Amino acid sequence: MNDVKAKIAQGQMARSGLLNPEMVEKAAELATEVANSELETIRVLFADQHGILRGKTIVASAFESIFTSGIAVPSTLLLKDTAHKTVFPVWSKDPSIAGGMAGAGDILMLPDPRTFKKLPWSDHSAWIFCDPRFKSGGQIPFSPRGVLKSAIADLTNAGLKMVVGLEVEFHVYECVDGMHDHSSAAMPGEPVKTRNLAHGYQFLTETRYAELETVMDILRRQCQILGLPIRSMEVEMGPSQFEFTFEPADPLTHADNMMVFRTMVKEVCAQKGLHATFMCRPNLENAVASGWHLHQSIVDLKTGKNLMMPKENRELSKTASGWIAGLLAHAAESCLLTTPSVNGYKRYRPRELAPDRIQWGHDNRGAMVRAIMAPDDSASRVENRVAETTANPYYFFASQILTGLDGLTRGLVPPEAVETPYDADVQALPDSLLSAIQHFESSSFYREKLGDVFVDYLSRIKRAEWDRYNLTVSDWEQREYFGLY
Repeated sequence: MNDVKAKIAQGQMARSGLLNPEMVEKAAELATEVANSELETIRVLFADQHGILRGKTIVASAFESIFTSGIAVPSTLLLKDTAHKTVFPVWSKDPSIAGGMAGAGDILMLPDPRTFKKLPWSDHSAWIFCDPRFKSGGQIPFSPRGVLKSAIADLTNAGLKMVVGLEVEFHVYECVDGMHDHSSAAMPGEPVKTRNLAHGYQFLTETRYAELETVMDILRRQCQILGLPIRSMEVEMGPSQFEFTFEPADPLTHADNMMVFRTMVKEVCAQKGLHATFMCRPNLENAVASGWHLHQSIVDLKTGKNLMMPKENRELSKTASGWIAGLLAHAAESCLLTTPSVNGYKRYRPRELAPDRIQWGHDNRGAMVRAIMAPDDSASRVENRVAETTANPYYFFASQILTGLDGLTRGLVPPEAVETPYDADVQALPDSLLSAIQHFESSSFYREKLGDVFVDYLSRIKRAEWDRYNLTVSDWEQREYFGLY
């Protein structure tokens, strides 16, 4: 291993300061492990702006080189909307993006050896996650992992750390037509045709679980082999709707875990002739919307004490009060980070166990923020129910840290808790992606915390998505007007 370590330490990545001595040590250990393994290919990946894994696959014998000379990918991967169309003018003199990125030039992928995972559903292959950087090695201001790491640093500087727990809802269907005919290969492609695996509307019913147990077991075992801290597998309300929950972890670990989980579910299901989707509200008869509930508690770095435990009279602690107030104060402008798709805003409906307005309640599943707290309960926490499961986990978690910390730092106090959340006279959540974009673009808070470059970058990408949606003639319009006029 010493020879490998010396090569990596003398390589371009280490000499330019992108790999510190600890990372060089870990990289050498990993490269040696891969060289002595049966692995054939390594998928070198990064999470893009939409929370989709992208990258290159290299043969195992070339693995060491990603730590010495690095590996490059086209910068346009960071400039695409959800149809995979580049929305910045990269062929013009001014591509309107920080760092240039003209001419579809390269960016660098900086591998993180701590993220290496062998794939149980492809036993000759493995994953490693990277942080995208400019070719110079400089930080890209909208790199998802970088955005979250910066937010975590702010929290650390305040003497605090965050612990998050995940509840993730999604659908798994039988795939009856993969739509591989030539006419379906558009941008985006035609959606696959599916069939339910089980009838819905029997929430947490044992017989429904038995119907889905084969698929539940396949996915659960993959989670366990991958080291994901799976806690439960549940039958959700809708047809073919699942929910998996995970034990608490730090934000960066769970953001990486969410990327692993979503991608694993889709790839493993595809191998089995199934179609898994994290789309919020599929356009299928009787389908029920999926949400992503993020449990979060704040811990004192020095003592390890959970600072969200309430007082004996149920009064919120100072930390819980400020954190909830911050989440509420910035909820509307955060929606582009928590609910980034056109489809996600069709979940915000009253009396469907999803929030439709900005408020909090004690253990109330209709409120946006649910306080799950008791005196001396070390698991005291808040649950934000606002997000959809397509959200980029790095951006989503960063939004929670930045807004919660702002409320705590400024000593904000939340309004009274609600008991009837769907009747409360309070501000509604944005009702469309366009509204969310407008709130985000005009946010002085996010322009201060994340910078103008980030706000303008993400707004431009999401506006391209909205414009394509808005300019598409819908089935509703055809029915409404084609015969009438």
